[in-house]
Amino acid sequence: MDDLEYLKKSPWGRFWFKFAAFFKSLPGKLKAFFKAIPKQLKKLWLAFAGIFINIGRAAKYGDWKTRMSFGVMGFGLIARKQFLRGVIYLLFELLFILYMVFFGWKYLAKMGSLGEIARVEEWDDALGAFTYKFYDNSLLILLYSLLTIFIMVAFLYVWYQNVQGNLLSQQLVEVHRKLATAKDDLHSYANENYHKSLLAIPMFGLVVFTILPIFFMVFIAFTNYDKAHMPPNELFAWSGVDNFVTLLGGGVSANSKVFAYTFREVLLWTIVWAFFATFTNYVLGMVVAILINKKGVKFKKLWRTILVITIAVPQFVSLMFMSQLLADQGLVNNLMLKWGWINKAIPFLTDGTVAKITVIIVNMWVGIPYSMLICTGILMNIPADLYESARMDGVGPVRAYLKITLPYMLHVTTPYLITQFIGNLNNFNVIFLLTGGNPSSLDMQYAGKTDLLITWLYKLTVSESQYGIASVIGIFTFVIVAVLSLILYNRSKSVQNEEEFM
Repeated sequence: MDDLEYLKKSPWGRFWFKFAAFFKSLPGKLKAFFKAIPKQLKKLWLAFAGIFINIGRAAKYGDWKTRMSFGVMGFGLIARKQFLRGVIYLLFELLFILYMVFFGWKYLAKMGSLGEIARVEEWDDALGAFTYKFYDNSLLILLYSLLTIFIMVAFLYVWYQNVQGNLLSQQLVEVHRKLATAKDDLHSYANENYHKSLLAIPMFGLVVFTILPIFFMVFIAFTNYDKAHMPPNELFAWSGVDNFVTLLGGGVSANSKVFAYTFREVLLWTIVWAFFATFTNYVLGMVVAILINKKGVKFKKLWRTILVITIAVPQFVSLMFMSQLLADQGLVNNLMLKWGWINKAIPFLTDGTVAKITVIIVNMWVGIPYSMLICTGILMNIPADLYESARMDGVGPVRAYLKITLPYMLHVTTPYLITQFIGNLNNFNVIFLLTGGNPSSLDMQYAGKTDLLITWLYKLTVSESQYGIASVIGIFTFVIVAVLSLILYNRSKSVQNEEEFM
């Protein structure tokens, strides 16, 4: 479409044209994203090669003290009287050696097999009965092996910093520069390097409680960990890409076909749900905010207070209450039957299509107050003279909304919209508390008509113990969320035209 045809369109026509064009361009953006991956990998490889070059330079130009630090960490620093740095490096090395000898290595050595013997039945003369003696635990082997690998990576990083630090100290001595003392180091970490001190504990927590579990989930996806292979009574083993093949329908078994069908249906509904749950709340929340802030509207504080009260009520209580109201024998159906409005109960939560519409509408009731509050604050900051100038030029309220309010709102709230969309992809509460994923379907494996990927994953782990398949779903969910977040955020005008907007 050329510029002339575009300008001939009505304001709403232009809006929907841009809206459709954005989603049409998504495949191309995804292609560009994946096309850029080799370039980024090349940069990563060059950075990795630079590490070996620096180590080689230290080995070639370092004196005997620096070279000794290759084996005894911190030796050169201690020899040059930088005792605090040197002792810290040396203690780290000793702790690493003790960890590997007495704990880490015995788990890492079994990572290839994930254990050989789970338990052995033995006769206990004292009890006069057979008892079980437990040996290998596949879950602990995998977990502690990954932890050991993380610690090894951390050790290699610290070892590299040790080599670089020793070489730098040597070079400073050679040019007759004063070396930093222990007092100088402590002063530095309390002042110019305070950010490192402050972020040390949060970064440790991030690695232990976020990054390590993600890697653990990825490795579980390549095992046959399920109800039949449940530690400590049974061992599970590596299964390669079998779980991926099963979920994508590449297997020849009927189970694989059912899993693949379920995955397609749940993924499609998850995307549809996230789209409507995000934009209905956003648009209607904005409309409510505009109506309340409109000149001439009385009791503005009262209307805002009423909406805020719905936020104050815990979502758990609201959703459970709504599930009871909308049940086939709930209050809503009973009243409508009593008043003669309907002949039979409306299957709000028991028919697949109706239940999907119901959860979207209920989510609007829960989410619109949040959007209203956010939009209210932004609306108050839009310059009033823009609307005054528009009225003087004969611009109507709809066009003023499309030309002034909506662009301003979208620019400010695009990061919020992306966050909401990603959050709705993983919106566990609304679906699980309102419908529990139901109604169930015989065509779907462990999933109901309203299940999202996150609620299906929950059922697979908590109820069915299908941990391998659940981990694959978790990986796909993570990839979808990460890719969409990166593309949508980096392509948004909030990022591209951040300085030009105002």
